[in-house]
Amino acid sequence: MTATRLRQSAEDRYADELDALRRGDTHARPANWALSPRAVVTYLMGGQAADGTPVSSKYVGNPRLIETAVATLATDRALLLLGMPGTAKSWVSEHLTAAISGTSNRVIQCTAGTDESQIRYGWNYAMLLAHGPGPDALVRTPMMRAMEEGTLVRLEELTRMGSDVQDTLITILSEKMMPIPELDDAIHARPGFNVIATANNRDKGVNELSSALKRRFNVVVLPAPATIEEETDIVTRRIAETGLSLALPPIAPADAEIARIVTIFRELRSEQTLDGKLKLKPLSGSLSTAEAISVGINAWAEAAHFGSGRMDAQSLAANIVGAVVKDPTADGQALQEYLENVVRKREGWRDLYGAIRDVI
Repeated sequence: MTATRLRQSAEDRYADELDALRRGDTHARPANWALSPRAVVTYLMGGQAADGTPVSSKYVGNPRLIETAVATLATDRALLLLGMPGTAKSWVSEHLTAAISGTSNRVIQCTAGTDESQIRYGWNYAMLLAHGPGPDALVRTPMMRAMEEGTLVRLEELTRMGSDVQDTLITILSEKMMPIPELDDAIHARPGFNVIATANNRDKGVNELSSALKRRFNVVVLPAPATIEEETDIVTRRIAETGLSLALPPIAPADAEIARIVTIFRELRSEQTLDGKLKLKPLSGSLSTAEAISVGINAWAEAAHFGSGRMDAQSLAANIVGAVVKDPTADGQALQEYLENVVRKREGWRDLYGAIRDVI
């Protein structure tokens, strides 16, 4: 069945690693956890299972952050992964739930249109009209199912839904129960239940969390990659994984071109060149690591289907412009200045300068 999916969930894609870790896991496991906290960290950070099976790294960064996140989930505190766009918050959330609960599919996508019924429960109105309120007429949300079965549930982009809806979580997180006043009843969470939320405060349209809700979360801040080498490694590996899952035609190794993508993104994001000698104009977008990965994937597809089978300046140009220029006026001017003052003068980059000039 998984072969027919455009994107496999973490528990399916890395099933062999999870099985190997589970078989050799001799450490204590919290109630309803598929792996011990130590094995969960190994799954995220990489290493070896007890039988020697290699475990790939899912997160490149400070292992103490992942240890703190896993330790939090082993307590009665919910976890909030905070960071700027593209710092792997959703990626880490998915892999944590896959390793701990065996499924990463219990997700609530928070938006401005999210209401209480999508957090707590809804009603099957046909059954409600026919038989009145009753347990069979309830429409169970991922939150309710996670509470009933003792698993994790993911809340993506928590700050994108309204503050009044956010506060429906307070009773669930503090009392570990969900009242159902229509039935004079409540759902009480089983051991193993917890919440992983992600949020960022860099995008427009976010809603501040109330103080009461903040107190229910332990916050782990996922930073942007510290060095250009670290970010290049992340982008290179994720491009390779994604291209393979999409069954893109193979192309020649593209390490040099990926390094150019990351260099451009880091310089424009930090508003200065890598050597710190030249200040650059700010952009309206965040130019995250995730966007750099997207540029690389798109350039791969373009090079494979329309180019020479090699990622080059021509396949990069339009994709870089599309990622950088969100505001045609301000971002366009900033990119023009960057091209003239940096790209044109950088040794070995004249091809990229000309290719980008051709599409802006």
